[in-house]
Amino acid sequence: MKQNFYLSILLVGTFFFASCDDDDDNNGSSTSNLTLNISGLEDLGDDYAYEGWIIVDGAPISAGIFNVDSSGNLSETSFELDTDDLNAATAYVLTIEPNPDSDSSPSDVHILAGDFSNNLASLTVDHPDAIGSDFTSAVGEYILATPTDDDDTNETSGIWCLNPNGGDPIAGLTLPTLPAGWTYEGWAVIDGNPITTGTFTNPDSADSGNPFSGTVNPAPNYPGEDFLQNAPDGVTFPADLLGRTVVISVEPVPDNSPAPFLLKPLAHEVPSDATSGSVLNMDNNAEETNPTGTASR
Repeated sequence: MKQNFYLSILLVGTFFFASCDDDDDNNGSSTSNLTLNISGLEDLGDDYAYEGWIIVDGAPISAGIFNVDSSGNLSETSFELDTDDLNAATAYVLTIEPNPDSDSSPSDVHILAGDFSNNLASLTVDHPDAIGSDFTSAVGEYILATPTDDDDTNETSGIWCLNPNGGDPIAGLTLPTLPAGWTYEGWAVIDGNPITTGTFTNPDSADSGNPFSGTVNPAPNYPGEDFLQNAPDGVTFPADLLGRTVVISVEPVPDNSPAPFLLKPLAHEVPSDATSGSVLNMDNNAEETNPTGTASR
């Protein structure tokens, strides 16, 4: 009987010290949940993913990776983080990252951010740690014209983001300067196909190229395109733009898709009675296309 008593004491003591060793290994740390409620994001495909970051003492700490389906639903909304880190976080930042990602630091493509106030951070694109603008002040003017050829029968087959200004053209777009990781891109939606007019960062200069324009005359030194040659599959050029939709989007760099990204601050349906050279005004759709959300701890 006495032998069994001492054996029991020995087993209890062994369990006690083993438990103390486990606590020491964990350094007494605990975890808490960070919860996201975000709307307006899009499916990035297989090659990219969203990654959250909490900012602690000015440095980013990964706060989880997730995807978004075609309906905008997040694959995960709750993330387990170190309690001390989460309590000390001053801000939350959402980035777009390659998938898989060999770099443990955030990319330049910051899409949403917000400062914690108590236990809640309101996430917006205009936060300084995101894009820095909500694009609600963006303004777009354009004309229909095909200056790159000498054919005056296809003048509604080109779009140029300029204002003729009585013969001394000026930029037709007023847009905020973008941070690293972002660029603008123009589009014309022809027969349901979004076709790029080129990427640009400065609306007062030419865009990235004019693969569909003519070769007789130089293109204007502004974003735009004549849709005259080298038509993509499913589209016929020259393409009449009357009744078509034109768009200015904000695209991540590198780009996740050949289609327009979710940020489309300017868009317009070309009037069916529009005439060549007349200045047309785009609609500002920023409030409808900007994603928003919250991060709570």
